[in-house]
Amino acid sequence: MDKIYTIFEKVIITVLLGLMMIAVLVSTVELAVILYQQLMEPPRYLLNVKEMLEVFGFFLLVLIGLELLVSIKAYLQENRVPAKVVLLVALVAVSRKVIILDYKETSPEMLYGMSTIILALSTGYFLVRRALYWKAPASKTPLND
Repeated sequence: MDKIYTIFEKVIITVLLGLMMIAVLVSTVELAVILYQQLMEPPRYLLNVKEMLEVFGFFLLVLIGLELLVSIKAYLQENRVPAKVVLLVALVAVSRKVIILDYKETSPEMLYGMSTIILALSTGYFLVRRALYWKAPASKTPLND
């Protein structure tokens, strides 16, 4: 039964990896189309702040997809989800939300909550990275990974 479950799990993960690759490809093409459309509107080749934030938000969305691809690939190869990658994906996702946030419509409590989440994720990433560095061989530095 374990063998069937392992095969089933590998098939599902492989399908998810393929679907995520398609989603990232489509998102990248859509980002290029949005950027082109924004640049072609008068005044040409200029973006206002709102348009730039939209493009940056979409760009970060593509990066989140790429990080999720790395996470799924690592799970497929190593049969574990790397905590460092998950924390990075969460940090990029919250950063994206902060960038596209409309500060006029956002309550102070929401901003406090988001800053707390960013602080917690950053601390978690630091601690996980530090724990991995302590376990690494002497020739591996924290900048190499």
